[in-house]
Amino acid sequence: MKHLFLAALFSILVASPAAAEKFTVLLDWFVNPDHGPLFVALERGEFSKRGLEVELIAPADPNDPPKLVAAGRGDVAISYQPQLHLQVAAGLPLKRVGTLVATPLSSLVVLADSPITSIADLKGRKVGFSVGGFEDALLGAMLEKHGLKLTDVDLVNVNFSLSPSLMSGKVDAVIGAYRNFELNQMDIEGRPGRAFYLEEEGVPAYDELIIVAKSDNVENPEIAAFLAAVEAGTQFMINHPDAAWELFIKGRKDLDDELNRRAWRDTLPRFALRPAALDRGRYQRFAEFLKGRSMIKTIPPVESYAVEVR
Repeated sequence: MKHLFLAALFSILVASPAAAEKFTVLLDWFVNPDHGPLFVALERGEFSKRGLEVELIAPADPNDPPKLVAAGRGDVAISYQPQLHLQVAAGLPLKRVGTLVATPLSSLVVLADSPITSIADLKGRKVGFSVGGFEDALLGAMLEKHGLKLTDVDLVNVNFSLSPSLMSGKVDAVIGAYRNFELNQMDIEGRPGRAFYLEEEGVPAYDELIIVAKSDNVENPEIAAFLAAVEAGTQFMINHPDAAWELFIKGRKDLDDELNRRAWRDTLPRFALRPAALDRGRYQRFAEFLKGRSMIKTIPPVESYAVEVR
């Protein structure tokens, strides 16, 4: 009887699936097409297939997610490569473990019918910005490529009202507008814009959206499983964009509008096909750029703040 009982118990344990590990992902902003691979992976069961019970949480304050992860109050956060350099310099124990959007999205935007046809035409003009100390530094690099300085333009803090300030004529240009969102929004509202791309105007290319974890947690096997699921979600999006869109808006019908459809289309080719892969040279170059603009004091080794999880 004892042997029969043990055999029966063993069969139950083998047949019973292991409990999924809870895994919290803090988003950088409200849910939007930039997060496509995460929601597609969720709806396709890619996370649960790898033993994860993933919760995707939009923040009340977009500045909080990296800080919360650094404090151990989340497994990973969606953040930005430029901010990671600054946060690490400020002492936050964070490391990049993956990439979501592998190209810059930020840009300098003017109205399509504006007389500004070159960065050099910004001299004496009003330029709106929302993030002081960072966006103006990017603008400074763009201006210098065309023989200008920040003092040659009139900087106006428009907070997060970038496209409205431009369309209303409050400013002549805005820095920090996302090419996949603000340009589409302006076109839909009948005031099309024209973009100058940072990576073509003196700013090194960088990863727009990245995945960060607390430094002492990067060896957690759940992070590797999470990244594998995100890669599977991205592959499905690339192969089946229409079916992936339906998964993205499933239970989120408020996202099913023209702006998000356009943004989905424009963001699709910018997702990292290998989320875990790390371009060390890209991080080194951007750190050198930030130091050259006195935004960080030293250039730390890349491996101290960015790793390739295996």
